[in-house]
Amino acid sequence: MPYPLYPDDRTIRHTSRSNRVIFSLLLPLAMLSGCGQSEPTITQLDPPEPGGSINVVTRNSATTYYLDRHGNPAGPEHDLVEAFADANDWEVEWTLAESTSGVLQSLQGDEQQLAAAGLTHLPTRDEDFRRGPTHTDIVEQLVCHRDMRPMPRQVEEMAGIDIRVTADSSYAEKLQSLVNQHTGIDFEEDPRTTEILLTEVAEKRIDCTVADSNIVQLVRRHFPHLEVAINLTSGDRLGWYLPADQQALADMANQWMASPEGQESIDEVQQRYYAYISEFDFVDLRALNRRIDERLPDFLDLFLEAQDETGMPADLLAALAYQESHWDPQAVSPTGVRGIMMLTQNTAQSLGVDNRLNPAASINGGARYLADRHERLPDTLPEPDRTYLALASYNIGRGHVLDAQKLARELGKDPNSWADMKEVLPLKADKRYYPQTQHGYARGYEPVHYVQRIRNYQDVIRASVDWLPLTRPDER
Repeated sequence: MPYPLYPDDRTIRHTSRSNRVIFSLLLPLAMLSGCGQSEPTITQLDPPEPGGSINVVTRNSATTYYLDRHGNPAGPEHDLVEAFADANDWEVEWTLAESTSGVLQSLQGDEQQLAAAGLTHLPTRDEDFRRGPTHTDIVEQLVCHRDMRPMPRQVEEMAGIDIRVTADSSYAEKLQSLVNQHTGIDFEEDPRTTEILLTEVAEKRIDCTVADSNIVQLVRRHFPHLEVAINLTSGDRLGWYLPADQQALADMANQWMASPEGQESIDEVQQRYYAYISEFDFVDLRALNRRIDERLPDFLDLFLEAQDETGMPADLLAALAYQESHWDPQAVSPTGVRGIMMLTQNTAQSLGVDNRLNPAASINGGARYLADRHERLPDTLPEPDRTYLALASYNIGRGHVLDAQKLARELGKDPNSWADMKEVLPLKADKRYYPQTQHGYARGYEPVHYVQRIRNYQDVIRASVDWLPLTRPDER
């Protein structure tokens, strides 16, 4: 079955009546043409030798593969494939396709050995490709603009709505099944990516689209007016596909993903890319996106200057400042902390900050304070855990973080792992544990939520601001 790439200006419309008629006409022909024919024998290929390379096709998105702020490859699919390759002493040769359709088309050729692109396992795909392992539970969701009236809440209410989905995607297959079951539902296949179509919905250019829940989870933070109208599926999983002649490689991939090493890699991906994303808060994210336009430009240069001086990333400092004050340089709390970075009087004095309400002085002081928290942690502590623990120290104090690290060791946890520490820190508020610690009681659950929100804000800020042209030439 070919998977064509459609020109940008072409869509394919699916309607209930026409497809039923065509299907009924073609079915007898298909049955006749299949008579007397046997399945062709597929010659199976060997997997790469240790020290060799594996060719992998993916697509560029936040849930698959992308380049981070330092220009390094990242993404859930990237990390899992690289871990699988490392376990077998392979180098990965990556190929980027423009769409799901392009990924599947590429996999039909002779060059690619694996597709890792957020692909839902489907019976129709199994007819052409070899199933690999799965790694992520998802739900396919109908997503519309929050202002849409009436908002469809049941499948029957989807009739007459302008729905567009990525061509040759699992969404198109799901919608086609609904077209065949319900009168009045139709949709168009579009060559553009799901992320672009979600943007089109957010800007009210189309009514609705369908997307995997993990994509919606990430994109919705940037476009808070997106609303999940209906969950269309349940129990779906994302996984890898291989060419039909790669049975041995598929077996290796399945065995690795099911192994303790594979499960640990899945857990690491979950922690790095998804676990910190909180429940959707429309009001909070709408305010953040508005303030990115209205307030952040006044302080961009100050965050970049602080980055130059301290090495702390400007987008991280901006997220920290938003968490502290919503970029209000005149902010004052009932406890006496002040300014855009909400410094205490003692901290400001130790940093030589005379006027906490001066945004330049406050941002510089807060950046130096965070850098100090960061530098006091061991050099052997890996990133990004070191930065998360530095943020926790900024929030709750270094003494309480040290207490929690000591407690983690006693409980058999890793004091240098944020995944473990975010479980231990709340115990600083538990009377079964905090009396044993040097610094006593603390609201240890606060730094866990604090770091989670800052990570969330940083993602949105990084994607909304063109930081690169504002950085110094030697940092590019």
